[in-house]
Amino acid sequence: MIPATAEKEKELIEALRRGKSSAKRAFYEQFYRYLAAVCARYVPTDEDVKDLLQDVFLKIFNRFGSFEHRGPGSLQAWSRKIAVNEALQFLRAAKRMPTTPIEATGDLPEPDPTPDVSDIPQRVLLEMVRRLPQRYRAVFNLYIFEEKSHQEIAQLLQIQPGTSASNLHRAKALLCQWIHEYRKKQES
Repeated sequence: MIPATAEKEKELIEALRRGKSSAKRAFYEQFYRYLAAVCARYVPTDEDVKDLLQDVFLKIFNRFGSFEHRGPGSLQAWSRKIAVNEALQFLRAAKRMPTTPIEATGDLPEPDPTPDVSDIPQRVLLEMVRRLPQRYRAVFNLYIFEEKSHQEIAQLLQIQPGTSASNLHRAKALLCQWIHEYRKKQES
């Protein structure tokens, strides 16, 4: 559970600055699920998420001195940024970001620009995102959730901006296909 009020957030930040163990425990308990969800969008297995979360929390606690409070929600945003950067580093270190040949995804239909997913459980949507080929998943998450431009994604992933755009298009097409298949399966 994320701190509910600006006052609670400030109290937690001050306790973390003082290095209180109870504050670290409270931070962990409050942010674990949120950061686990962020990490799960980038890595394919629950074991990878657990490994990644260890690195994320260590980095947060070791670098807390560099955190600048910029108002309510800034602690969450700063923590998410660390989680995303650690996820990308994890993928690079594990060499889990191979390029996916175009033939591997076959002919994909044009993605629906705004598919209605309100009837699909969140856990099912997350599993669909986790099924995406690694490069598509990384680009999709950076573009959709982190609101990065194709230029920024290209720099982060060491690819061309056009490749980023193409990977996003293919990720959306695959997700739309899987959403359609899910709905068909639910109707049967």
